[in-house]
Amino acid sequence: MTSTTKQETAPPQRQTPTREQIVRHLLRASAVAERATLLGHHPFGAILVGPDHETVLIEQGNVDTVNHAEAVLARIAATNFTPQYLWGCTLYTTVEPCCMCAGTAYWANIGRVVFGLTEARLLEATGNHAENPTMSVSARYVFDHGQKAVELIGPVAEVEVDVMRVQRAFWATRGTHD
Repeated sequence: MTSTTKQETAPPQRQTPTREQIVRHLLRASAVAERATLLGHHPFGAILVGPDHETVLIEQGNVDTVNHAEAVLARIAATNFTPQYLWGCTLYTTVEPCCMCAGTAYWANIGRVVFGLTEARLLEATGNHAENPTMSVSARYVFDHGQKAVELIGPVAEVEVDVMRVQRAFWATRGTHD
C-alpha cells in the first residue's frame, strides 16, 4: 500500500487573486456579515468567488451557532458545483474559519480560503461570550492535516478595521461576557 502526498494529489497550480481583488471581496463579505446582524444573526459573512476571481457565486451570512456562514456556503456550493470547479474557486470570509468551517470547505473541495481577521483577534472582540465560545484551532492546522493542499490567505491587514468594527458593534449589544 502506498501513501500519497499533497503534491501528488493536488491539481495544477491556480492563479492567485490580486491584492485588490482580495480586499474588495473581503469587504463584500464584511457587508454580508453586517447584513446578517440586521437579521439578528452573528456578524460573520462569506462569499464564494469563481475561478475568474471576479464572479461572486454565493453570498452567505451566519445562520446560528452550528450553521456558520462558511459551512453553509460550502454545503450549498458542493450541491451546485462539481468538485473540479470548486477547486478553482475562492471562499472569502470575514474571520478565520473555525475547525468546523475549514473542514467543511475542505470536504466541499474549495481550493482557496481567504480571511480578514484571525480567530485570536475575534476573541478580542467577543471576549469569553457564551454565544461565541471560540476554539483555538487554526484553519491552517485543519488544512495541514488533510490530503489536499488548500491554499489559505490571511489575515488581511487592509480589512481588519472594517471587520473589527462590525464585530465590536454587534458584540457590544449582546450584554456581558460569561
